[in-house]
Amino acid sequence: MTIAYFDCFAGISGDMTLGALIDSGADRALLDATVEALRLGDEVDIEVRHETRGHVGGTRVLVKTVDRVERTVPALRSLVEGADAPDAVKAPAVSAINRLARAESRLHGLPEEALHLHELGGADTLVDLMGAFWLLHALEVDQVYSSPLPAPRGSTGHMPLPAPASVRVLEGTGAVFEPTDEGREQVTPTGAAILAVGARFERPAMALHSIGYGIGTRETPGNALAVWIGERVETKAGVTLIETNLDDMAPNLIAPLCEDLMEAGALDVSVTPTLMKKGRPGHLISVMSPPELAALLADHLLRHSTTLGLRLTNAQRVIAERSTVEVRTELGVARVKVKEIGGKPVDVSPEYEDCRRISRETGRDLRGVMRLVAEAARRELGLA
Repeated sequence: MTIAYFDCFAGISGDMTLGALIDSGADRALLDATVEALRLGDEVDIEVRHETRGHVGGTRVLVKTVDRVERTVPALRSLVEGADAPDAVKAPAVSAINRLARAESRLHGLPEEALHLHELGGADTLVDLMGAFWLLHALEVDQVYSSPLPAPRGSTGHMPLPAPASVRVLEGTGAVFEPTDEGREQVTPTGAAILAVGARFERPAMALHSIGYGIGTRETPGNALAVWIGERVETKAGVTLIETNLDDMAPNLIAPLCEDLMEAGALDVSVTPTLMKKGRPGHLISVMSPPELAALLADHLLRHSTTLGLRLTNAQRVIAERSTVEVRTELGVARVKVKEIGGKPVDVSPEYEDCRRISRETGRDLRGVMRLVAEAARRELGLA
């Protein structure tokens, strides 16, 4: 699965989003295609250039309007719905417009057909929204993630911070706001709407392919938006590692102890030979536990082993996706575990018990059976 992670350390706006996506590898020509699809060539001029903000260099996109025309919400929606663009681009753009309209309607107490969106009702808003979703579509992004968003204190002019429209747009999305001493707006309503449509506000584990920086309007150091593009790697956080060293417990009792720990809910149990003090041979018992079972498993280990104490460590683990398929061979049917990264198979592992059963039924060597099943699975999955 291709994902995009928006690192909004200096906030987010529509033009910063366009710049970051182009800087990360999207085709700049799609912005011209957006203007053409919306039939806004007489109103909009786009300039793309490289700029720096302090030590951050990236792409600046300027969406300039000529003879600015303010449109109502129905007019904005109609332009997008009638545009010559993929449905996968138009649908989220319309959803973003609807979110902006609902936010403004609640703020001003007016039905959307009576709303005048002022700066949000121009052609530049349309280009920002549809352009952002078209660039994401071209990068084949399946899911957007976002960092916490900066939430300045106080007010600017007569407007409280953060901007009420931006907060309303993100209401109910799970957006995370972090306090900042910045005295200016950092999350614009357009930037908020782009994230509100479908972003998850968490940081995923990912294999990074590219990163782009979209430069903001203010010429202050670090005023940029970073977008990371890559493949999602499945992660499970918060596992607890329980460990203890044993040098006074019979080895034949350690095996059933491990089996009991697995049956009690341990994710994994391993035993490692080790050398203890005074040169005594011993065993290191390592139990990987879900956080909610750590107390139960620790109690079991204390009660049913000779240890006098345990070590508990909180850790994270990153795991590949996995699935199970059945493959048919000349010897019979067997299950195979498939290791996947980014939704694509990369390796296979035959199920031991199925291969053992086939080995017994046919009299064939177990190693040969496992090799045969693995080869059949690789052919079926296109890995051969």
